[in-house]
Amino acid sequence: MSQQYVIELKHITKKFPGVVAMRNMHIQIKPGEIHGLVGENGAGKSTLIKVLTGVHIPEEGEIYVEGKRHVFRNPVQAREAGIACVYQELNIVKMLPVVDNVFMGRKVTNKFGLLDYPYMHEETKKALAALGHTEIDTRMECGKLGVGQQQMVEIAKAITQNAKLIIMDEPTSSLGEQEVQQLVETVRRLKDRGIAILFVSHKLEELFELCERVTVMRDGEHILTRNIADMNEDMLIEAMVGRTLDNQYPKIPTTRGMQVLRAEKLSQIGVIKDVSFEAYAGEILAFAGLVGAGRTETMRAIFGAEKPDSGKLFIKGKEVRFNSPGEAIKAGMAFLTEDRKGQGLVLSESVKTNLIMANMKDYRKGPLLDHTRINEVSQKSVSSLRIKTPTIQEVVVQLSGGNQQKVVIGKWINSDADIYLFDEPTRGIDVGAKIEVYNVMNKLLQEGKCIIMVSSELPEVLGMADRVIVMREGRVMADIPRESPHFNQNDIMKAAWGGEIENDDHRH
Repeated sequence: MSQQYVIELKHITKKFPGVVAMRNMHIQIKPGEIHGLVGENGAGKSTLIKVLTGVHIPEEGEIYVEGKRHVFRNPVQAREAGIACVYQELNIVKMLPVVDNVFMGRKVTNKFGLLDYPYMHEETKKALAALGHTEIDTRMECGKLGVGQQQMVEIAKAITQNAKLIIMDEPTSSLGEQEVQQLVETVRRLKDRGIAILFVSHKLEELFELCERVTVMRDGEHILTRNIADMNEDMLIEAMVGRTLDNQYPKIPTTRGMQVLRAEKLSQIGVIKDVSFEAYAGEILAFAGLVGAGRTETMRAIFGAEKPDSGKLFIKGKEVRFNSPGEAIKAGMAFLTEDRKGQGLVLSESVKTNLIMANMKDYRKGPLLDHTRINEVSQKSVSSLRIKTPTIQEVVVQLSGGNQQKVVIGKWINSDADIYLFDEPTRGIDVGAKIEVYNVMNKLLQEGKCIIMVSSELPEVLGMADRVIVMREGRVMADIPRESPHFNQNDIMKAAWGGEIENDDHRH
């Protein structure tokens, strides 16, 4: 057994009732290597992470750390062997200070048997300094830090545990652009210290920027491991989905219909200011801007989840005032929230229940629920959205992130709304699943629906939108139709940063 690898998995198989989540999987990671891991949702990436971190015990196969065989029966054993993970949903206790989060689960005592805080503060400061983050106060409550800084606390925790391998699971999915750049620098610093990184991401451009080698998984199996220099995006996508994707953004031309929504000078103190726009049937209106520009807040104000202080809202020419999301749903609106776990799903319920939740009254037969019809509708949603689930009875918490996202989309499609608010509809889902989401959007447009989409991914905005509204600090900076010469990445970014572009007055 050679010691050239910090981690080596051989012939790993993991089964759950009714499903083989991983079959004969193998991966080798060198010390100080940034190794990419990609695959569609449900490809087995999360299972691999859980096997590496001791959460799942595989039925077959072997794990070697620096040439020595290990059997991890729990996360503590994996941690002691030098494996740490920074999860997409951060494991931070927000009420506790940074130092307590870094030393969570470890007892460091002085000669009197008390917690040795001077030592803990010192080690935490050292770890943060090694990451280039001397600005983070070790006494500060973690909840008061930004998401990027909270992530640095998690990485500092791994460093103080002398981690040999740090797994980063979708580390940039909720970071702004500057925070992403800081993370990239941090990852390179860790590499320089000889720490290996397993970088799990759906953002292919990040893999090409950071990784030396990449491993592709599909349907729980190893498909390939290659030097990233020998690959391009198309080759990676083909390996992930098992087919070529001729067009990542399958936009179809549609005819714009009537105006279905109009906002006039919506304002909420400290959040949004004088936001005005119109949205039409048969079009995708995208909202672009930097994190914190007020896009989600605008959607929440439209949907009755927050109450604007002033301004007016019209649906099909008639003024409306929503005191709750329930009233907005009755008026024909659907809101796919960015936070699918917290606001989009009931994780403890089945796929079937979640799929009809937004519109249960339509599935009644007298006083009772019509289960035959619910089963039919659920099966149809599962097949049309290609939701990977053993059955419609499966509890949603068991599905991968992308499949959970598809359940949320299915839920709102089954509500038969007229206006769909999609907030980051493809965040954290893979290329193949994204295309399925775009095809669903196309179908809604063909049915004459209106889609308002918040997206931080400019290629997605340019690929799918008919018109884009750019926001900055709660205000509308630009309203750019697809046919405008300003409908490009540079001008949208310029407006998002506060630069002037001539606004096309195409609307009247």
